Amino acid sequence: MDQPVIGVDVGGTNLQFGVVDERNRIVGRARAKTEASGGLTRILENIDTGVRVAAADAGVPLEQIAAIGVAAAGAIDVPRGIILTAPNLALTDTPLRDLVAERTGRVVVLDNDVNAAVWAEHQLGVVDGDTLGVWLGTGVGGGLVLGGRLYHGDAFTAGEIGHTVVLPDGPPGARTVEDHCSRSGWRHRVAERLPEIPDSALASAGDVDRLDTEAFCRAYAAGDPLAVALIDRAATLVGLAMANWVTVLALRTVILGGGLTEALGPPFVAKVRRSLDANVFPPSLRCELVTTRLAADAGLIGAAMLARPSRTQPSSPW
Repeated sequence: MDQPVIGVDVGGTNLQFGVVDERNRIVGRARAKTEASGGLTRILENIDTGVRVAAADAGVPLEQIAAIGVAAAGAIDVPRGIILTAPNLALTDTPLRDLVAERTGRVVVLDNDVNAAVWAEHQLGVVDGDTLGVWLGTGVGGGLVLGGRLYHGDAFTAGEIGHTVVLPDGPPGARTVEDHCSRSGWRHRVAERLPEIPDSALASAGDVDRLDTEAFCRAYAAGDPLAVALIDRAATLVGLAMANWVTVLALRTVILGGGLTEALGPPFVAKVRRSLDANVFPPSLRCELVTTRLAADAGLIGAAMLARPSRTQPSSPW
């Protein structure tokens, strides 16, 4: 195996690891809990262990791993390898790149999780041209590829569509894309609306913080009025936000991913498409909306690709 690299996708709840070969195929895996509540030391211990387990699963000594790519949610200072802020990990101004490198003895590259995911989809030919990636899950993340390169911006937060305002007259906590188009946002909206609709299927969880993707999708499929209102509104608002970005940047492609997108499937994506088409300028602008092909592996494959020492033309795993 020529210069295998390891990709690490750091989520607030779970860690995913993949040993990626020169054809961008995952040849070894590991999974672990992040245990962010245990603090930075516990996170580092779990990353270190997962890297070693993944390497062993691939039958590759860690010393033969060329580099490690780490993708994490939050604002990342890529040149310095520092997490500026990552609320789901409870980390601020953390030099995660160097800390992982010290533990593993490998060269490490750190970037945002959706940046990594969009990069993988773009480089492996799922999308082309200038591209916005939008990932819907616990929160809403975004990433931009412009001119064939990841665009980070001076503040390293370019593409963060989840924090853009779509309802300026809304109260605090109900104004942004993330407030209305993410699992965490939906939980807040349910807490607000349940007194009006106490017989909603979403009340069965008892505690709204226990509502997961499956619960929302099940209620939506059953036609529960509150679930339908929340999710249809999410499709409209995320499509509107996409249209604004497409209009400003004249983007060729938007790629939609994340756990909520995958769970809700084509009917939800079609509603997003209608909102995008209805709000983009000029109306004749042909922007393609596609869904992720790499699914949950996009972040770790992208992280591995960003860490690969030689940036040659990537090979597709398909």
